[in-house]
Amino acid sequence: MNRRIIATLALAFATSVVAYAAEAAEVKNIVIVHGALADGSGWRKATDILENRGFNVTIVQEPITSLADDVAATNRVLDLQDGPTLLVGHSYGGMVITEAGRNAHVAGLVYVAAFQPDKGESLLSLASSKPAGGMNIRETKDGQYLYLDPAAFANDFAADLPKSEAAFLAKSQVFAAKQAFAAKIGDDPAWKSKKSWSVVATDDRSIIPELERDMAKRAGSTVTEIKASHAVFASQPDKVAAVIEAAAHAALR
Repeated sequence: MNRRIIATLALAFATSVVAYAAEAAEVKNIVIVHGALADGSGWRKATDILENRGFNVTIVQEPITSLADDVAATNRVLDLQDGPTLLVGHSYGGMVITEAGRNAHVAGLVYVAAFQPDKGESLLSLASSKPAGGMNIRETKDGQYLYLDPAAFANDFAADLPKSEAAFLAKSQVFAAKQAFAAKIGDDPAWKSKKSWSVVATDDRSIIPELERDMAKRAGSTVTEIKASHAVFASQPDKVAAVIEAAAHAALR
């Protein structure tokens, strides 16, 4: 066998090894953390889209009893993943993934109409920095938990969903402990050491879009703007899934 053939075979082998390594390094696991005043069921359509594209999707049903409890619930799911994982958070879920994103399994972070805090910030401090379009938050009788008035849910949270879907979200919302909203990020946020992406919902009435843009810019996130309500994950599942898919392909590059 002459040297030219040997060199050609060696090059072909090296190329195949590099290609295999690149494929092996792709993120295939996606863990989604839902926001407060909602549960994970609204992510069904986006999950189906992503799984049809070959991803393994898991949704964390966090208790929203405290930020620490929700981070712990997320870490338990992350520890079950068999490789690099993209961590996605909606709304309050952005607080959770900012802390849980330090988990060794996490390759990147996607904030979907979400809070994207820095060290020492809480959901309350960020939310009060700019007025929201309207959130009719109520306290439970014991004064310990918060919920969104079902009569205002569609307008404030899911204005671009069919009425029946918005009504179901209102009925299935998870009440949020006040202390979860007041808890501050204790250490450097995960977005300072890992790649991040941000979806800005331009018709959001829960988190003002200007705040979403400011937080994403500060973090250096790759931003996609989608004309949608706060429930962008449910009203525009194809577009949100496309952002997540692009992030999964780029996270380890």
